[in-house]
Amino acid sequence: MEFIHQNLAMIMFASVFILLLLGYPVAFSLGGVSLIFGLIGFGPQFFQLLPLRIWGRMTNFTLLAVPLFVYMGVMLERSGLAEELLETMGLAFARLRGGLAISVVIVGALLGASTGIVGATVVTMGLLSLPTMLKQNYKKSLATGTVAASGTLGQIIPPSIVLVLLGTIMNVPIGDLFVGALIPGLILVVLYIIYISIIATVKPEWAPPIPQEYLDSISKAEMRKRVMKALLPPLFLIVAVLGSIFAGIASPTEAAAVGAVGATLLTAMQGKLNLKTLMEVMKGTTNLTCMVFIILVGATTLGLVFRGLNGDAQVRDLILGLPFGKWGILSVVMGIIFLAGCFLDFIEITFIIVPVLAPIMLHLGVDPLWLAVLIAVNLQTSFLTPPFGFSLFYLKGVSPPEIETIDIYRGIIPFVIIQIIGLLIICLIPESITWLPKVLLGG
Repeated sequence: MEFIHQNLAMIMFASVFILLLLGYPVAFSLGGVSLIFGLIGFGPQFFQLLPLRIWGRMTNFTLLAVPLFVYMGVMLERSGLAEELLETMGLAFARLRGGLAISVVIVGALLGASTGIVGATVVTMGLLSLPTMLKQNYKKSLATGTVAASGTLGQIIPPSIVLVLLGTIMNVPIGDLFVGALIPGLILVVLYIIYISIIATVKPEWAPPIPQEYLDSISKAEMRKRVMKALLPPLFLIVAVLGSIFAGIASPTEAAAVGAVGATLLTAMQGKLNLKTLMEVMKGTTNLTCMVFIILVGATTLGLVFRGLNGDAQVRDLILGLPFGKWGILSVVMGIIFLAGCFLDFIEITFIIVPVLAPIMLHLGVDPLWLAVLIAVNLQTSFLTPPFGFSLFYLKGVSPPEIETIDIYRGIIPFVIIQIIGLLIICLIPESITWLPKVLLGG
């Protein structure tokens, strides 16, 4: 019994993990197990402290950015801008080797910077670009891998909900995180494009060009007009949101409100704003926001009990006792988050695992901004890693019948490797994260 009492925190953590793998709802697994172990560890007086802890978390002003960014993303999904952007970028890059796939990467980055919602981006691009790529005889694995990976760029390219949540949990200013994540996001975009260009050169049958006669039917003047018309709306929104943060005019929460209003105006300009659309957007925003915040309540309860049972001290002593040094321990922490991403959603990892592991690295003197962006890039990979990569599920749900699950799994392998390479680059060159915040924000 004494062994069980001393390791109550670890037993609780293992119980939560097992329930999640068995498919129980995340929020109820976190909250229910935490309440049971809280009663066992502290008795009924545990309930006197819990409401204060939850209230303190829920009154955090920064978290108001979450429903606003969700609203912005859902509204843009209904605006029809993505469809026009994909079609136009496909024509603009058509003369390049693998131009259609490159255009998907560019659009994925633009949509990521406009919406920040991975599910919406993957579904939209899967519906619009995947049939076109298959019609142009693209290899199935290359087409599906490009769409799935490009859709996850919204996790790291600001504004990103995961950056908001990480900043709140790790006490890093959200504005600094947004600026710091910009270069790593662009590094991933460049690495994707380089890979596609190499594949299209080495194996041209994997990415055939668009027929020249079709391209010749569109004049350069018309092409420029279409590109400007497609690019200006999302660029307006990106400048409004990120520009207001970078210029110091607005806080991230205020910028999220600017983005919500901007997305509504763009939808109205497209002629898609009506009462039905507004009701659908509000319903979608409420559902997603409630999911995030009910998980946050459960995770707050778990964190309170875990720390009260000295679980954080046990984990810290265990990891700090490893004979690897700071860089070795960082590798272990990143490896744990990467492996967890194969089984858990990024929200679960952010609320459950990051609060336990991040303090260990901060104790070793690691820059919290650098660490937060590293974790964000690592969490982005969780959307692509089987068996529970959510981008794979989203894409399979909207793929044409000829696309099999194995095509999607084969397609994402090179992009997972690319993301690991990107993670190593920003890990070995910390200035890729810290330089821009110092220049723009003086941080």
